[in-house]
Amino acid sequence: MSEHLSEQEIVRREKLKEFERLGIDPYPAALFEVNCNSKQILSEYNDEQKNFQEVSIAGRLMAIRLMGKAAFAVIEDQHGRIQLYVSRNDLTNGEDATLFDEVVKKLLDIGDFIGVKGFVFKTKTGETTIHVKEFKFLGKSLRPLPIVKETKDEQGNITVHDAFTDPELRYRQRYVDLVVNSGVRETFLKRTKMIQTIRDFLNEHGGIEVDTPVLQNIPGGAAARPFVTHHNALDVPFYLRIANELYLKRLIVGGFDFVYEFSRNFRNEGMDRTHNPEFTVLEYYVAYKDYFWMMDFTEKLFEKIALALHGTTEVKVGDNIISFKAPFKRIGILEAIQEATGEDAGSMNEEQLRSLCKKHRIEVENSMGHGKLIDELFSELCEKKFVQPTFIMDYPVEMSPLTKKHRSKPGLVERFELMINGKELANAYSELNDPIDQRARFEEQVKLMERGDDEAMFIDHDFLRALEYGMPPVSGIGIGIDRLAMLMTNQPSIQEVLFFPQMRPEKAE
Repeated sequence: MSEHLSEQEIVRREKLKEFERLGIDPYPAALFEVNCNSKQILSEYNDEQKNFQEVSIAGRLMAIRLMGKAAFAVIEDQHGRIQLYVSRNDLTNGEDATLFDEVVKKLLDIGDFIGVKGFVFKTKTGETTIHVKEFKFLGKSLRPLPIVKETKDEQGNITVHDAFTDPELRYRQRYVDLVVNSGVRETFLKRTKMIQTIRDFLNEHGGIEVDTPVLQNIPGGAAARPFVTHHNALDVPFYLRIANELYLKRLIVGGFDFVYEFSRNFRNEGMDRTHNPEFTVLEYYVAYKDYFWMMDFTEKLFEKIALALHGTTEVKVGDNIISFKAPFKRIGILEAIQEATGEDAGSMNEEQLRSLCKKHRIEVENSMGHGKLIDELFSELCEKKFVQPTFIMDYPVEMSPLTKKHRSKPGLVERFELMINGKELANAYSELNDPIDQRARFEEQVKLMERGDDEAMFIDHDFLRALEYGMPPVSGIGIGIDRLAMLMTNQPSIQEVLFFPQMRPEKAE
């Protein structure tokens, strides 16, 4: 195996033998108690008060500078980096010098894990530092980390050298990305805070968090191409869920008034900067509400998220400043298309819509029905124009097989999509609770499937049976958590907010 190792990797493996010779376990199982972190020390240490005089901290070694019988080092924990001062006298107590002379001076490498105990002080240059009194080796790194160097000019501007920036490597080796690129960790911490803010908001308003099946025998609740697998014990095909909507509605039938789920969904479709085959959607359903109520509620939620993460409703996204201050703009989808084309797409039949698409150089397929054509017109001509949060309302019935027909606009349904920064962030309905109408809508989907539309919905007979037992008026919504995280952390691609995005298999070296 050694012929495949770099020179540095060979040297690090040789150091393992040295640990064994010294009787030191390079991968000890012993407990190391941590009583503080780097961020706490750097933000709270007071040199006059001399607090933090008994600290115990652990982390990854990120730099070391030997100076005869002493050394300065830097370790990194989850919260940041802090400097250490290590003296040979402190580690020996006048006796065995092995720990300093052999381990610190010869066997330590960048990337190793260590634990230290000591007290905090400020150096002559004013840097907060831990004076190490006890040292424990906690884990050997056998591969060298990419060395990312930073220099600071007289004005305080930081320049990064040899940065670990190749997206292919960063996404495949996220564990390295998190270590050497500090901003990446901050992105994911913000994502976690965003999800917790949402969860707290829903719980405060009476929501109940639930779990629904990931493996489903009918891939329902959305128009999408599913992943197919096989259940050996039952000898039947199963699908990874494309949505959890129909199961959450079953729970409303069962008597819950407000349910929600952070759902990991799977769609066997294309991949780009805003699509990943495995993604997270928040869906929540509230009984005795409609899509007007849902718009009001969702505005408040997004406003709260922005405030929690940024302390303001004004969020920078790329070159734009997005205002999440409620209320958001509202406009009908047909009105938006008319503004873009000057024509009333709502009064057109299928062939006329095809002609309108052709006029605007939009490619369409024979399998596309009336609703899909409207969707293509909006996607190609309108979607990118809606930078500030905007509710696109009142879709044609063909586009929305799970949505209640509009109470005052024939041919339309009570549905909205929330557009922000030119992308869809949420999709919501006044939910269809008429089982007879729902069956007819499913049957129309089957006709589209027969025409070759591989995203048309299956008929879920058990869901229809549930509706026949009776479901109250309901409003429901699905919010793309990954896209929302992109917005709230100002990231240009979905891969930046997923720890481990899907990628092609790595080629063997």
